[in-house]
Amino acid sequence: GVKTATAYPEPLRRVVYFDVDAGKRYVFLTNNFSLPPLVIAQLYKARWQVELFFKWIKQHLRIKVFYGTSENAVRTQIWIAVSVYVLVTILKKQLGLEQSLYTILQILSLTLFEKTPILQVLSEANYKSEESDSTNQLLLFDF
Repeated sequence: GVKTATAYPEPLRRVVYFDVDAGKRYVFLTNNFSLPPLVIAQLYKARWQVELFFKWIKQHLRIKVFYGTSENAVRTQIWIAVSVYVLVTILKKQLGLEQSLYTILQILSLTLFEKTPILQVLSEANYKSEESDSTNQLLLFDF
């Protein structure tokens, strides 16, 4: 459009991609004229996966603010979060856990300084959640 041309005066390339799996049509704007359209679409798709990953990190690994303002501080905090994500994912896979990564992280954060084996902590969490359903709590409307 007219406003776009003034905001970014260089020529842009419009790439249209149809994702068969999702059944959706995507339109990308790029200033790269040398790469094939499929590569452009794959790059945007990979970038979107990175965006989703960081969204997940912000929601589940409690990165709401960065504790430092320098580039090194931000990078360090991101690498720590990524490392935690990878370690918990490996733990989940190797132990064959059914809990979500979020649940595992919550359990681990509560038992961080206990000297209990991880498998025991996570299996006790399953036992306690099943047990709590059959407690002797009175019902509010038990007439």
